[in-house]
Parts: sequence; C-alpha cells; structure tokens
Amino acid sequence: MPTEIALLESRAMRVEHAGRIEALDKVKALVLLPDSIHVSTEGVARYFEVSTEVIRQVTSRHREELTENGMWVLRGADLREYQSDKMSLSSAGAKSYPQRRSSLTLFTRRAVLNIAMLLRDSDIARRVRTHLLDAEEGLREVCASLDRRVTAVEHCLAGVGAALQELGPVLDRMSERLDRLDHRLDATNRVVAAMSNRLCELSDDMARMDARMDDFARQLRDLRRRGRR
Repeated sequence: MPTEIALLESRAMRVEHAGRIEALDKVKALVLLPDSIHVSTEGVARYFEVSTEVIRQVTSRHREELTENGMWVLRGADLREYQSDKMSLSSAGAKSYPQRRSSLTLFTRRAVLNIAMLLRDSDIARRVRTHLLDAEEGLREVCASLDRRVTAVEHCLAGVGAALQELGPVLDRMSERLDRLDHRLDATNRVVAAMSNRLCELSDDMARMDARMDDFARQLRDLRRRGRR
C-alpha cells in the first residue's frame, strides 16, 4: 500500500489520485466562490487552516503541476470581467476582491486536492491524504475479492468444459439413435399411409358389394312374386 510520504514525494502518484476530489468533502466542507467552481487563495488557506503565505509558497514551488490541475491567475481585463460577471452578486465577494488588486489566483477542486497532496504542515491535508490512501486500500481489497471470485468462476467453468467434452460423444451417439428413430418413424408413417389408402379402397369395394347385394335381393323378390302368379 502506498504511504503518505510516497504521495507527498511522487508526482506520478499524485496524478493517479488527482480525480478523487470527493475526498475533500469527506474531511471538511470546501467553500466555493459565487461562481460555484473556484476557490481563492484565501479560501484554500481557510480550508487547510494555514496562512495564505503557506499556500502561496506551495503554489510557487509547484506552479506547473497545479496549473495542470486547474489553477489559473487572472489579471487586467480578465480579472475585471471575472469580478463583474461572477462576483457582483456577492457582497462578501466584493469585500474579498477589491478592484485595486492586480491579480487573482483561482483554484478548482482538483487543484485544491493537489495542494492537499503537497501540503505537509496541515492536519486537514493529512486527513485528506489518509482518506485517499484508505479508500485506495479498500478498493484494492474489493478488487482482490472480485479477482478471487472470478478465479473461482473460471475454475467452475473449466470443470464444466471438461464435463461437456466427456458428454460430447454421448450426445453424438444419442443424436445418431434419434436419427435412426426418425427414419423408422418415417417408414412407419409410410406404411400407415399405405394401409389407410388400402382401407379406403376396401371401403369403396364394400360399398359396391352392398349395392350389388341389394340389387340381387330385389331380383329375388321379383322372381318369387312371378312364381306365385
């Protein structure tokens, strides 16, 4: 498991955790500026309970890394436009950012998390790092458990595969027997059909014989009547 020192020293490790901004609110509520996106240097200092000078020192030492994670500096016309568009609705904001200041450094939540992984002398920052590392360890355990379950399923599937291989010849023999049975049923159906046709012919013959017998009986009755006369 990575240690807190490794997180402080390794930029690559900080990059791995840079998106886990939910860790900030797990430790303490982060107060955003009225634009609901950024935090000022003063706001970052209040969150970590350190002086603004400490935040400026961290910003100066790691400017490139923090810039990649959303820190940016407003000056001149950009600063005036931001103050006009985003801060005019907040009287507190107007007090915090008078028009006379020459620049304004803004931090996204991602940049604030980045500072938490850089700031050594802050109990809040240490708690954020602890949460990150504990959550990572929990995720590792979940992944390990899932890996074990997947392995168990693979073993079961391997057993099923072996059983299916053994069952294959049996299924082939059953298929052959079913094919032979189908042929026999076809032959039986043909015999039954022939018998049905023959019975129909016999029925026709019987009907003809009945008609002839009726005719013969009539002739006999006629002969008897004539004989009496």
